[in-house]
Formats: sequence, structure tokens, C-alpha cells
Amino acid sequence: MNFYDKLQPVDIGIVIFYLLFVVLLGLYFGSKHKDAEDYFLAGRNLTWPLIGFSLFASNMSSNSLVGLTGSGYVTGFSVFSYEWMAVFVLIIFAVFFLPFYLKNKIYTVPEYLNKRFDYFTRAYASAIAIILNVIVDVAATLYAGGILIQLIFPQFELWVIISVLAVIAGLYTISGGLSAVVYTDAIQAVILIFGSMLITYYAWDASGGFAEVMKVTDPDHFDIVRSTSDPELPWPGLFTGVFLLGFYFWGTNQYITQRALASRTTLHGQWGSMFAGLLKISILFIMIFPGAFARVIYPEIDKVDTLYPTMLFDLLPTGILGLVLAGFIAALMSSIDSGLNSVSTLVTMDFITKIWPEKTTEQLMKMGRWVTFIVMVIATAWAPQIIHFEKLWDYLQQALSWFCPPIIALFIMGLFWKGANTTGARWTIVVGSIITLFSIIFNDAAWKPHFLYMTGLHFLLSCIAMVAGSMFGKRQSDEVLKNTVWSIGEYRAETLELSKLAWYKNYRVHAVILVIIVSIILVIY
Repeated sequence: MNFYDKLQPVDIGIVIFYLLFVVLLGLYFGSKHKDAEDYFLAGRNLTWPLIGFSLFASNMSSNSLVGLTGSGYVTGFSVFSYEWMAVFVLIIFAVFFLPFYLKNKIYTVPEYLNKRFDYFTRAYASAIAIILNVIVDVAATLYAGGILIQLIFPQFELWVIISVLAVIAGLYTISGGLSAVVYTDAIQAVILIFGSMLITYYAWDASGGFAEVMKVTDPDHFDIVRSTSDPELPWPGLFTGVFLLGFYFWGTNQYITQRALASRTTLHGQWGSMFAGLLKISILFIMIFPGAFARVIYPEIDKVDTLYPTMLFDLLPTGILGLVLAGFIAALMSSIDSGLNSVSTLVTMDFITKIWPEKTTEQLMKMGRWVTFIVMVIATAWAPQIIHFEKLWDYLQQALSWFCPPIIALFIMGLFWKGANTTGARWTIVVGSIITLFSIIFNDAAWKPHFLYMTGLHFLLSCIAMVAGSMFGKRQSDEVLKNTVWSIGEYRAETLELSKLAWYKNYRVHAVILVIIVSIILVIY
């Protein structure tokens, strides 16, 4: 199908206007920065709507849209498990981790590990995050997004599309820092949500409604929680793998958490996290359901990856198509800008400040801009090469399950166990790295367990290493433990503060409401 021939000048005009607008917005914020805190953390002045929208937009890329719609068509609603599990992870993040991140005034999440253990632990977690963000997040988004946009504009080479996307996102990210990322993300999230709602409506209308979908679909297709025999997502894997990987992504990954670190107050960060959880719930209805409706509209489709753009061009009228297409590109840009900004922050604040501690905050801001540019160039150069390494890329899709369990263990054991010390952290890194290497080498072994089970086992062994190693190390000082380890006293003090607020301002009430909504959905599906 030639999608380009269906584009009208007004649709192309809307997309061009949108791209110009986000670049100009980024340049505008770039003129307002004075130092590193302004550039990397938006002056620590973000409010909850911006945080929530940005968390959501950074999480959703154009290939996520394609993948969610495709799952709604082919494999069913089980893919929603990643979304509802994220709600619980965001609640845990808001209750336990975010207050300590903000209390310690950190720039990067690995900086917490420095305060809890030592610099080596911080450098390890930061290096892993940088590699994953560049190779998996930014480059993968550029590659996958480039492939999808090439379906719409086949006259352009893949490397040209990737380069243009990187330059546009890079321009406003380099200039505007986190402020530009967050404000453009908020706009992009609104466009993305509105566009997805339009797609859902037109798909529902064209299919004749959910009753028609039921006539051509097995009831098991709509089960969110699957049996233990399911090859894609067995239900025990929700707790051994999906939860842990979700915790890394939402609770310890600079790529996502940076906007929460920049919140005006702890409450704004917590409200923003709950808002992001609410937006995650909507994914079932505005991104997965359209795939189910497509089972009636397109009973046979050759390539499921073309389903989403096919629906765009077949179902949407002129003008609305341009708007939704802008939302499609917005999802792509949000992931790229977040990746660029997070890597720049990690490199600058975790490594450059260690090498050159005498640098002023103004100099760090300038160096951060150069780092963003360099990362943009590296990701742009690597992305087109992915096509030549398809087998390697299959491996990289499991990168989180390979590399993240030791990091998750460092954060969880560090926050909740006073006995954890620097020696235990070193043991965790060594044992976790050995298991990571083992998992990569024996990835093709016939006897290997499901990667979601392997994630849980990897995490458990990393925790055991922490406990064993801590027995041989020196206990951390009371001052360190006071500022970095959670206690029931912290919870009680927060309860007292929250009791002074109206119920609708209590983020814990929001959390309960989210849990109720998720529970109702799981009962129905």
C-alpha cells in the first residue's frame, strides 16, 4: 500500500507546523537556562501535570503504538499486563523511593547509590544505564520509528529519516534541556492521547462495535492474565519478571525518573506519578482496543506492523489524519528527547563532575549540551546498522532482563535493609555481572528458563550476594543510614502531613483509586 499518495497538503502542513513548533519551543527554553540545575532538572520546579504527561510520553514511542495495536490484533490483551503492573510500580516508587531521592537533592538516580554505598556502585549503575539508553532506547526508537515513517514516505532512505528525526529532537533537547523535553512531552502526550482516542472511535465505528469483534475472536484473546503454559506471558512471570523490569524502568532508570527528580515538591512528584498511572490505564482502551476492532475491519493482514499506519490512512479523514500523524511522530520524538537528555545528565553529573570537580554549574550546563550532541551523533550512526544485526537485535530486546536485576537489588536492598553495606554492593555487582554474562552466552540453550523467570532468579541471587557480602563489610554510619534507608517512622511522619490535606490532595487516596480501577479491569478481562 502506498500511504504517501493518500496524504493531502493540509495533513503534511499540520505535521510540518508541529515539528517547527516543538523546535521553537525548545529554543525558547534554551534562552532561559543559567546553570546545571536549570538545564538538567528544570530548576527543580516541575508541577504534577507536566510530570505525569512527560512520564507517559517518554514511555510511549511510535513502535509502542504499533506493538500495542498489533498485540490487540494478534496475541490479545495480555500485553496490558505491562501497563497495569506499571501502576503498582509507580505507587511503590511514589511511597518509598521518591521521597528519598528528593531528600538527597540528587541529579541522577545512581547518585543515590553513591550516598548509600560508594562511587564505584554509582558508576556501575550509571554506565549500564548509559549503554542501555543509547543502544536500546534512543537508537532502537530511531531505527523502529524510521522504518515506520519510511512506510509513509518511501521515497526517502532510512538513514535520511533517522538523521532528520535525530536532528529535530536533538535541536530542542540540546538547547532547552529538561524544560524543553518536559513541556514538549506534555504537548506531545495530549496530541498522542487525543489522536489515539480518534483512532479508537473510527475503528469502533468501522467494525460495528465490540459485539462484532466477539463474533470473530476467541474469548481467550481478551484474557489479560494468562495461564502458566502461555509462551509469551505466563502469569507467574508477572511477579518474577514484569514487576521487576517495571520497577527498574519506572523507579531507577534516569530515562524516566528525571522528571520526578525535578518536581517542585515531593507531593508534586507523587501526584505526577499517580497521574502517569492513570494515563497508563487508558492504554487498554485507546491503543490495544483498536487492534481488536481491526480483526473485523482487516480479517487478513500480511504484516501486523503495518496495521497501525493502515488504520490511520484508511479510517481518518483529511486534517484529522495530519493531527494523528503528528501524534504518531510526537510519540517517537518524546522517547528520543528523553533518552538524549537522560544520557547527557548521567555522563555529565556522574562522570564529568568526578573527573573535573572544579567545573562550575554554568560550565557543566555547556558540557551537558556537548554531550547531548555527541550522544545524538552516536545513536544516529548506530541506528541504521541495526538492520545488519537482526540476531543481535533479538538479544538486545532482552537486555533489560540481562543487565537490570543486580541494579534493582542494589536499590531495593539499599533502601529497605540497614545491614546492606559497600562490600555487599560489590558482591552484588560481581555476582550479578557473572549471571548476566552467563545469560547472554547461553541465551540459545534449549533448557534455558523463560526470560521472565530468569529475571526473578537473577534478582534473587543478586540479593543473596548482597546479604552474604554485607556480613564481611563494615556497617554504614548512622548518618548515612538516616538519609538513605526507609523506616516506618518515615511513613508515619508522612501520614501525619497528609492528614492535614483534603482527601482529594492525598496521593495515597489516588493510589487506592488506581488499584480499584485496575482490579475492576482484571475482573472483567
